[in-house]
Parts: sequence; C-alpha cells; structure tokens
Amino acid sequence: MEKYFALCLLLYGIAGCLSDDITYVNGFYSKTAQKLSKYSWFGNVRLHHFRVPEDTVLVRWLLTVTRGSAMNCGNQNITVHFRSGAPPVINPINTEFPNSTSVTLAHNITLLVPSGQGSNVTLFNVTHPKPGDWFMAAHMPKDDGKIEQQGLPSCSYLFQPQMFVRRAADLPVLTHDIPLHQTLTAKEASALFKVFVPELSSRLDVFIQNISWKGNSAVLSITLGVSTLWPGSLVTVNCSQLEPCSASLSTPPWNTWVLVTIETGQPNTTVDFNISANVTVGCKPLSVSSNFHTSAFIFPQSNSSVATGNESLSVTNQQRLGGNSSEPVCMRTPTVFRDEQDVLSLRFIVSSNLNVTSDLPTVLTLDLDSTADSGGTFVVQLLLNTSALVGGFGSVKACLTPAAPVINVNTSKQCYTAFTKGYSLSVSKNESRVLLRIPFPEAAMWYLSLQTLCNDSVDCKNTSAIVSVSVSVTACIEDCGPYGECRLLRTNGYLYAACVCKAGWQGWGCTDGSTAQSFSRQMAAALLLTLSNLFFIPPIIVALYRGYHTEAAVYFFTMFFSTFYHACDQPGVTVMCIMDYDTLQFCDFLGSVVSVWVTILCMARLLEPVKYMLFMGGTLVISMVMQLDRRGLWNLLGPVIFSLVIMVTAWTYRSVKRHHCYPPSWRRWVLFLLPGIVSAVIGVCVYVFAQTDINYFYTHSIWHMMVATSVVFLLPPREKHIPPWGWTHKICGYKLCKNEKEEFYTVSGT
Repeated sequence: MEKYFALCLLLYGIAGCLSDDITYVNGFYSKTAQKLSKYSWFGNVRLHHFRVPEDTVLVRWLLTVTRGSAMNCGNQNITVHFRSGAPPVINPINTEFPNSTSVTLAHNITLLVPSGQGSNVTLFNVTHPKPGDWFMAAHMPKDDGKIEQQGLPSCSYLFQPQMFVRRAADLPVLTHDIPLHQTLTAKEASALFKVFVPELSSRLDVFIQNISWKGNSAVLSITLGVSTLWPGSLVTVNCSQLEPCSASLSTPPWNTWVLVTIETGQPNTTVDFNISANVTVGCKPLSVSSNFHTSAFIFPQSNSSVATGNESLSVTNQQRLGGNSSEPVCMRTPTVFRDEQDVLSLRFIVSSNLNVTSDLPTVLTLDLDSTADSGGTFVVQLLLNTSALVGGFGSVKACLTPAAPVINVNTSKQCYTAFTKGYSLSVSKNESRVLLRIPFPEAAMWYLSLQTLCNDSVDCKNTSAIVSVSVSVTACIEDCGPYGECRLLRTNGYLYAACVCKAGWQGWGCTDGSTAQSFSRQMAAALLLTLSNLFFIPPIIVALYRGYHTEAAVYFFTMFFSTFYHACDQPGVTVMCIMDYDTLQFCDFLGSVVSVWVTILCMARLLEPVKYMLFMGGTLVISMVMQLDRRGLWNLLGPVIFSLVIMVTAWTYRSVKRHHCYPPSWRRWVLFLLPGIVSAVIGVCVYVFAQTDINYFYTHSIWHMMVATSVVFLLPPREKHIPPWGWTHKICGYKLCKNEKEEFYTVSGT
C-alpha cells in the first residue's frame, strides 16, 4: 500500500512540476526486483541499466527495497550508486586502485530499512538529466566473510528500481543568429530551449536581449547543459540589469544538443526578452584524401606514408590545401583504425611514428560511442622516442577528453572542455613512457590531443617529437594479475567485466595486498585441506575388513576427489589441478553426499539386492540434483533424511520381530553409535554454522576429520558368515574352492 501511495504522489508531482507552454509526455520504465548481496567485489552489486530519452526535463527514480523474510534482522543500509554513460565506479570498502588508474567515484545515496519495517520507498530526482544510458548499482554493506548455507533462514533484501520520465515533445530550437521572443510569467518561472552543436565547433554563445520587466525587477539566469550528477556538468550565468546578457561555452561537446534553461526567481514578475545562439567554428583540420589505401588498412602498424601523409605537411601547405575554407587549419587528425577483437576487447591502431609538433596539436579520434565498450577498461599508453627529438624540446603533453578535443594543449593549464575535466598525460626525456587506465569509460567519442611543449630556449617554433601511441579497451586491468580472475558479467543483455580476487587480495585489479595471505598461510591452508582427507583411510580399511567393499570404494572416491579438488581450489600460488576444476568440484560434492547415503543404508542391514538397488538408484538421483544445484542445503539433507527413515524403519521392524531393542548390545550403542553420532553432529555444525572466509581452511578440515571419524564408528560389524576382509575364496593348488552355507561348488583344473 505504501508503494502505491508513493506512486500516486509521484505521478501527481510530475504532472504539475513544469510549465504547460511546452507539450510534455510521461514515460514509465520498470526493472525486475533482484536479491541484494553483501559487497566484496563488483560482481556482488545489482546493476540496472536505463535509457533516458532525448529532451527529458525530469527523471524520478522510485527505489524500493523490501525485506524478504520476517526475521528480526535489525537496521540495514542499502547503497545505490548512479552514473550516466557507463556503469558506476565504486569503492565501498576503500581499497587501493592499481597504479596509473584514474577514477571518479559515482554519486551514491543510502537507503535505510529499519528493523520495524519491511520496506523502504525512496524517490530520487534528477532535473534536466543527460539523455542516453544511465546505470545504477545497489548492494548491501561489506561482506563479513560468513559462509551461509543455501536453504537456511537468512535476512534477504530485494531491490527494484522504477523510472518515471517527463519529456518535452516540442522543445524550441535556437538557430544561428535568429532571435526568439519569450515571455516568463509568475506562473511560468522558466523557459527551455535547445541548440545543436555541430562537429568542429569551438565556442557556443547564448544571448538575451531586449529584456522588459513588468512588476518587480529580478535577475535572470542562463543555465547551459544537462545534469550528470558530476560537478561542472551545468554552467550557470546570472544576468544583471545590464544587457545584452550572454553565457558562453568554450569547447562545447560536438554533435550534441545543448539544453538552455532561462529562469527567474522573483515571484509576481513578468519578463519579456529575446534569446538567440551563435556557434563558432574557429578552425578545421585538413581534409583527408578520398582515396582508400589498401596497404594502410592491411598493415596499419607500418611506417606507411599513406597513413600519416597529412602529418608531414607544413602549416603553410595545410592552409593552402584547405581549399575555400575560411577557417585556418588548427590540428592534425591522423587516421585511426578501430580493431574489434572480442567481447570487451578492442584496440585503436595509429602510426607507430606519430609526429607531434609544437605548432599544431595532433588529435586522435577514438570511437567508444557504443554502449558495449563501456563495460571494460580504457587503456592509453604513450612512448616517447628520445633519440628523435628536434629543437628546444621540453615535453609532449596529451589530453584525453570525451565529446570534444582540447585544441590549445600547450596553452591550457588544465585539461578541460565545456562540461568535462579530461585526463592529462605527459612524456619527457626523464619519463619517456606513461600509462593511463580508465575503468568503465563513458560511451562517447573520445579525443586524444598531443602537442610538444618547448623548454626555456628562445627558438621553439620547429620543435617536434616522435611518439608511439597505444590505445585499447580490455575487459580487466592486466587480466586481474596473479591473484585474481577476470569475469564477464551480464545484466539484461549488457556485458561488463570485473575482477574477483583470491588469497586476501582486494581492489579493482586485485592489487591491494593490505589483507593478503602470506605464502606460508596459503601453504598451510592447502596442506590442511588436502591432508585432512587422509582421515578417510581408516574408514576404507574398516570397510574392507568388514566386507563392505562397495562402501570402501565410495570412501576412496570421496577421499581422492576431495583431496585434489581442494588442491585445485586454493587461492594464490599453491594450486595444483589434475583435471578441470568443475569436474573436480562435482566429484567432490557427489562423493561427500553418496558417502553419507551408503553409510546410513549399510547401517540399516538390508538384503543385498535391496541395498545395492538403493545404492545405485540414490547415486543416480544425487548426481542429477548435484548437476542442478551443488550448494543447496537439501542436496545433503534430502539423502540423509530419506536414508534415516529407511534405517529407522528397518531397525523398528527387527525390534518388533525379535521383541528386543535393535541393535541389541548396549556396547554397540555406547562405544560405537553414540560417538559416531556425536562426531557427525559436530562436523555438520562446524560445516553449517562456523565457516567463514578467514577460518575456512581449518573449519573445513575439521569437517573432513569429523565425518571420516564418524564413519569408523557407525559402520556396522562384520556379518558372522563373512571372514575378515570379506575374502571367501581359497587358492588350493589348482583349485578355487568356495564353501558357504548357501552353495557348494568346485572348479577343477586340468
């Protein structure tokens, strides 16, 4: 009921929050509720992907968190991260990022689910959001390392986001130097416009003229841009009584509609004004020849003059070849080859000898405009050829920005465009190599601008350098290193990658070793988990001695695969896998459950045909269940309960038939059954309730020892007519003699 009441309030608020001069339409988008997890790596988050339409003026997210059980779980905090253009980069447990990695953490909010309530409904508003892809990631606090068994009662939480969109269907368009007349009344305190910024634009100006006030004078404000929840995504200018009033953007985003908002904060005031916009194209690059050169395409790494022919031209020749263009040539734009290799595997190939000069910047266009490229890591590397420096060389400065390039690299103190702070790189004689990694890059057209900076010498006109540029998109940073594994994740068809770390290592690339396990601890864990399986040797010997050969084979199967599964399952460097990990895991889980199954059925002392039929049928069913879900609690409880029912039924039948408790001997109960049951219960309690990520290697070893010990006590004694080791054959010279109560036969030799 609470959720639907919030929904009604939301729709009412959207309907009346904006002016009625423009035609608005509403949209509603919903995602399926997902179970939240405690955070230990990025795979624990629940990532949701939304698409905000063009000309959206308001987005309201309805965030619903519901407790999935009636247990007394206490207060619980849920963190939700928001980002436009790519999945959010988060660091809830404050780990260190790898070297040469540049990150900006996403905006986040915290939702509280009190202990006395079963849900939390929160509204999160974004006015004038950036159109395109928006992502939100939700998770619970840090994982405490407790290993929870599936099927046991636990505190679970479901998270469901819903998006309500208010979109302008007929937003007025500002064209070049054509003013529009607009009136703001007391009811309508804001006006919205949009202006298109074409490629190669260097400046955007918005002018307000002929301002006329009716009533109290007030201050108009001009806001350019859309909200991305990051600082600098909006530029606001307050207009005083002087006119004309203008707002300007240097290096605006190319091929993009820029939203213009005019507001007045004075009530009971009407204002008339004219508004216009002007887009300036300050310069253009040299137009590239239309000839397609096959050699440059097939051999992009070669020093082909075709691929870099426009780089060797002087400024005079470039201006001369510019044709009838009135704008001077202000940048070089080498050809860039985009090579898609695999999922989240992409590289950009440019000339291996990129000539960077001080007179004009060299701008590389890197197309990451596809959403499919934003789920990996953007890697840029520069290598300076220190033996090919010309003139008064100081350094090569590079600036990596989305949406628009920085043209004046040598004069810009910081790497900024209109709404975005870029990434600066620099190489010099002292530091000839530089590396930059950007996790989850924004899906946009990126630009890498390079220019040579001079030293303190007087003559800096003809300074140049040769730089090798390597640009790629990889799934994970250095494939997560030796202590991590790179995994591809998917949410509603969107693919992204993250590192899951081992041996106590943490971080985005598994490079934070503050909690890493030492080699001695890794070796101790490996030895305990593997050698503890040797406790199955006594059950194997006892089973063979008492004639239970099938049970002994099952125990040996369990010991063998449990040993090598744990040898393969170890984190870090103490790993040995004799076969595929999944196969070892399946055989280990199967052997553990079947060992319990055959032991309890053996205790029931059924007729051999019935016993072996149950052995085989139960093993087949357990194999099927293990293939469906290996970690389910009922995978073990089901066979245990069913076999105990069979055993109790058989013992009850014998007790009634013999008019005596079965087993009849008190020594059997006190010296064997009771210790075996206690040992099994201790092992199960340790396995279910005591295991954590930190103590796993010795608590799980205790589980191995307790279960193996319980089998020694619980196996029934040998049948009277079966000799030790169950061997009923005797070698009598040339004769194999068998002498049993049921049958007599002799096989004679020649």
